Amino acid sequence: MRSSLLFPRIKHVRAVRTPRPDVPAAGRTNTPCVPPSDSLVEYAAYVNGKKIDALGIVDALELVREHNAAQEKGNAFVWVGLHEPDAPEVEWLAEVFALHPLAVEDAVKAHQRPKVERYGDSLFVVLKTVAYLDHDVLTATSEIIGTGEIMAFVGPDFVVTVRHGTHCPLTEVRQRLEDKPKLLSRGPTGVLHAIADHVVDKYLTVADLMQTELEDVEAMVFAEVSARDIGRIYNLKREMIEMKRSVTPLQSPLATLAQRRMIPSEMREYFRDVVDHLARVCEQVESSNELCNSVLQAALARSNALANEDMRKISSWVAIMAVPTMIAGIYGMNFDHMPELKSAFGYPLVICVMVIVCTLLYRGFRRNGWL
Repeated sequence: MRSSLLFPRIKHVRAVRTPRPDVPAAGRTNTPCVPPSDSLVEYAAYVNGKKIDALGIVDALELVREHNAAQEKGNAFVWVGLHEPDAPEVEWLAEVFALHPLAVEDAVKAHQRPKVERYGDSLFVVLKTVAYLDHDVLTATSEIIGTGEIMAFVGPDFVVTVRHGTHCPLTEVRQRLEDKPKLLSRGPTGVLHAIADHVVDKYLTVADLMQTELEDVEAMVFAEVSARDIGRIYNLKREMIEMKRSVTPLQSPLATLAQRRMIPSEMREYFRDVVDHLARVCEQVESSNELCNSVLQAALARSNALANEDMRKISSWVAIMAVPTMIAGIYGMNFDHMPELKSAFGYPLVICVMVIVCTLLYRGFRRNGWL
């Protein structure tokens, strides 16, 4: 029997509905259908890969569960997206979707390590998001990496995403899934895979841009005219560590996620593909971090070498200038009996001696590479 005959309330639409607080329908609790908050980005119910019209979150969840109860293999689910919500808003959703209080607390506080935890028949996934911040010139105070978090509650018939930070919005992911009903028909685990794949793809993009930035700094260090700005290199090193801190801890949780029983067998190969991409990112970040260490050490060594070269030049000119200074000092003494003091050729002779000695010293220093 067609689902439209079973549930006449379900109406397929293409346009995205604007979330609004609605009055509860008769016979339901006094819980509002949509939490009264601006942090609600979007919510939608999906049946057979298509978005359906619903009065609110509570109504959408009831429609989805009715549909899944009538089907042998229900793939309908609700997807709710929040951006930096307050505690009451997440607690409201916790009551609607029966979320674990510990996971709710983590979602509100944010600043969590990447992890995958199971609470009953639902998963709580924390993903670190990374974005490359545009800047004209790399300075000692430039901010290159911007980080945030995406926390996902994944149940049999719902996905609740809580995003912290302005980086890596999920609008693109939702639109891509809605344009391909086959992807949405995979259910909540399909949405989780799309989110994880989107986050890891951002990792790859940022890692490539950081590699380009590192190559530019490396060229600057070994240029003939070096800026010798160690602060810029150290800043890049600090951003590399921030990138590594965000990406590397996700390897183990994401690898175990592909082996969990809650993940359908047909979806496990998709998660393993994301794990492979993440492994490539971690290797690239690690190699870039090691190269950054080498560049920093090379910059310090080159800075010391340039300082020694400057000291040699200064010492050479001091030695050259010491000769006429010494001769002028000797002849500046008020003695009556001094060589060539009364001679008509005394003055040009002393000048010639100064020039000859200074020229010999200059040629010697130049030949030895000091000048």
